[in-house]
Formats: sequence, structure tokens, C-alpha cells
Amino acid sequence: MQRSRLAAVGLAAAAVLGTAATLAATADAQPAAAAALSNNWYASAPYLMPVSNNPPDPVTVMNATGQKAFQLAFILAPDGGGCSPTWDGKSAVSSDTAVAGVVNRIRGNGGDVSVSVGGYGGTKLGQTCGTVDATAAAYQQVVTKYGLKAIDFDLEEPEYENTAAVANELGAAKKLQADNPGLFVSVTMPGTSAGTGWFGTQLLDQAKSIGFTPNNFSIMPFDGGFNGSSAQVSALENFHGLLESHLGWDSSTAYSHEGFSGMNGRSDNAEIFTLADFQTVYDYATSHHLGRFTYWAVNRDRPCTTTTDNAVCSNVTQNDWDFTKFTTRFAGATPPQTDPPTTPPANPPGTCTAPEWQKASVYVGGDSVSHNAHKWTAKWWTQGEEPGTTGPDGVWSDNGSC
Repeated sequence: MQRSRLAAVGLAAAAVLGTAATLAATADAQPAAAAALSNNWYASAPYLMPVSNNPPDPVTVMNATGQKAFQLAFILAPDGGGCSPTWDGKSAVSSDTAVAGVVNRIRGNGGDVSVSVGGYGGTKLGQTCGTVDATAAAYQQVVTKYGLKAIDFDLEEPEYENTAAVANELGAAKKLQADNPGLFVSVTMPGTSAGTGWFGTQLLDQAKSIGFTPNNFSIMPFDGGFNGSSAQVSALENFHGLLESHLGWDSSTAYSHEGFSGMNGRSDNAEIFTLADFQTVYDYATSHHLGRFTYWAVNRDRPCTTTTDNAVCSNVTQNDWDFTKFTTRFAGATPPQTDPPTTPPANPPGTCTAPEWQKASVYVGGDSVSHNAHKWTAKWWTQGEEPGTTGPDGVWSDNGSC
């Protein structure tokens, strides 16, 4: 069951569809307009299967973690063939109301979604649509249907080794960029100890040959014999070198267009990635200013209690939504810049640059806020505790006046 993805489409199908229907019932079928989120939220969006793998209520996750964006998965070609987008190969996007209901719940709570196309297994639109324009037209239906501000191209088996199919996908991604100004585009591919394999380097070469630059290229360093975070960090550093050599980027440009897409807990190949492992990779990602930090999947971001099914729980020690708190923190770190300014903007003397503390907002360790002309940094998770009122042993560290 590779990455616990498509295999679980048939997992308790009646219950899954019932969950989606319940979520959909709370919103109109037509998705609400997208919230105006900054790119760092789309770069931190964790994957969520909205109609399979026992999906959690995203609003519950948002309220518990502060996460604002989710990567909904996956758009595929129909199981019976054709060039029209579907969810998991089963449900046509054109007539969808279930996922639209999920999107509306997220947007109604102040968040937004990206949609991921592809994934492991299944038939991809790049394989069936035949041309770049036809592939792009199929994906444009998804962008239009849900009013998307972000989209992810998860290029894996069996499409990954099909040169023509990958060319269709990358060409379609470039066309979507041009036709939808401001669209955040990520490209996700398998990771290896060398960064990525031969087909991954071919993918990079193809992108360069057509002049396509997404917001980031991300690797998935799991299900490939990885042993904890040290192996993942090594792979990310090697992938950084490949971005330099194959795309001709300098070091800082390569880092800012590089992403990490991990797997929380026990992987399909019995690798173990704990909260401590995520912390190590998070520290690497933020210190090197990587452009994306995400993981597979929110459906698994809970401890195993009544089941050990890897599709719906992590099989490691954790509390509900602990891994999602890392993506929330990443969005609060220095926001990734697609085109960094040549000179940093100057701040007027005495101006607090951190966002103002909000009583209703959730903060986690490392988050910074402004309050009463001082900058404050949270030591751990907090909500409703006002900076300056908790004392020196409380949750907020006073960083001085600003």
C-alpha cells in the first residue's frame, strides 16, 4: 500500500462518502471565493484526502493548530479513461459537491486550499490527455471550479517514467501559470539519497528546456530506505546541488525554490519519522530558507487507538495534529519569496514588524508577535494568554521594545 494513498479509496467507502456528505451539507455546492492568503501558507499546506482515508474535519484541525491551508488530494483521469478531471479517478470534478463542501468549510474558517494532481498510482491526466493544451484545459477546469490560488503537481509512478506524460504535465503547469496570474505552483517528486533519481533529473531538465519555473520543486524523502531525519536532511542537501547543476541557479535561489514533503510516523516501507525527526528537518528548512515544508498526511496526524491502519493514523507516539503544528510554524517563519527583492525593505525606526498579538489566534513555540510596543516570542503552544501578563516564567519571552 504505497504511501497509504489510493489504496484507501475503497476503505469503508460508505462511511467515507458519508463523512464527505456531512461536510458538504454545511456549505453550498459552489465553493466560496478563496481567502487572500500569502504564499507562505500555500507552501506549508499539508496533504489532506477529503473523500477517503477517514478524513478529519479540517476546521477542527485549523482551530487546534492555527493551520490555514490544506493540500487536497488527488485529481486523476477517470478510471475508465478520458481527459476529464476526477477525484481519485472516481468522482467527476464537474459535478462535485462533496469536496466543494470541504473547501467552503475551510474558507469559511479563514483558510484556503491548494489541490494536488497525480500522486502514487492511478492514471494521470498527462497520460490520457495526449497534448499539453488538452492537459492544461483539464486542470483549468479544476482551477476554475474551486477558484484556486495554488496547485501542486505530484509527479510519481507510473507517469514519472513516461517522458511524454511528464512533458504534458510540466507544459500544462507552465500554461496554468501564464493563464492564472499569481497562481502558486509546486512540483513534487520522489526523493532518493542522491536527492532524486534519474527520472527526477530528467524532469528538472525538461522544466528548464521549456522555461518553466514553479514556486518550488519538492522531494519526498521516504519510502526509499531512509533512516530518520539525518538521511532526509542529506537528501535535501543533495537535491539542492541538483537544482544548482541542472537549472543553473545560485545557492540561495536553489534553496528558496526547494521543498520538503515528508511522511509522518511509520511509512509504507516501515521507516519511522517521529516528531523529533520533523523538528530536525524543520530546523534545516527554516535555517536554509527552503520554499516549502509539507507532509503526507493530515488523515494520519493522530495516534493509533482502535486500529493500526497506516492510512488513518501515524503508528508513532503523538497527540492529535502534532505534525500539522510544524507546517503552521513554517508558515510563520520567514515567508518564502518567489522573487526576493534586491535590497531588503527598510523599516521605520521604532516600528514593530512582527504581527500584532490576537487573542483568538493560536501560537506555537517560536512564533513572534508585537504587543504594547514590544516584540514577544512564544515558548510553547498558547491561545488567549496576553503577552506581558504571564510573568517571566510564562509562555511569552519579552524580546524588548521595537
